[in-house]
Amino acid sequence: MIHLRASILILLMSTACVLVHAAEQPVPPADPAKAQPIAASVCAACHGADGNSPIPTNPNIAGQDAHYLYKQLTDYKNGRRKNPIMSGMVANLSDGDMRNLAAYFSQQKAKAGAAKDRDLAVAGQRVYRGGDSTTGVPACSSCHAPDGVGIPIQFPRLSGQHGEYTLAQLQLFRSGERANDPNSVMRTIAQRMSDKAMAAVAEYISGLK
Repeated sequence: MIHLRASILILLMSTACVLVHAAEQPVPPADPAKAQPIAASVCAACHGADGNSPIPTNPNIAGQDAHYLYKQLTDYKNGRRKNPIMSGMVANLSDGDMRNLAAYFSQQKAKAGAAKDRDLAVAGQRVYRGGDSTTGVPACSSCHAPDGVGIPIQFPRLSGQHGEYTLAQLQLFRSGERANDPNSVMRTIAQRMSDKAMAAVAEYISGLK
């Protein structure tokens, strides 16, 4: 059983870190300056004018990889990622608008976050850095990097992300409600995580620098 779990862990880590560029949509040349009016009028209320969200349930997008942001926006627009609020927000955006917004927010400076529960964060650190061989959960750092900056194009920046948002996304991956992850990587991993493990990882990520 131990060998089987170890094999599953290795397989997940290998699969998670394969970048399938053909499946991704590259970001064509963009003009971040053209995105400023849209960012101020459409995005700022939920994500902050500079992409540092004042609302814990909404993600910080400052400093996020432009390719990743563009993919999420297009996924909302074509229905691959489902969220009634975001679907409405992107409905009237052109492809050029989305490219410009992705470039704009990628250039904003992300603010550092802080974990609120030290003990929970310590537990999350163990999973983030080393995974859990007993359940076949790979280390989060293998795809999102030890400092949480992510690995473009496919794996987003997590450093300092709101714990509430991260936890909600893990739960959506586990339930299958969020299904726009390449090769079902996050869905497979989340299905192996307990509620406690998810909460711990989310707490650790909120203070990750």
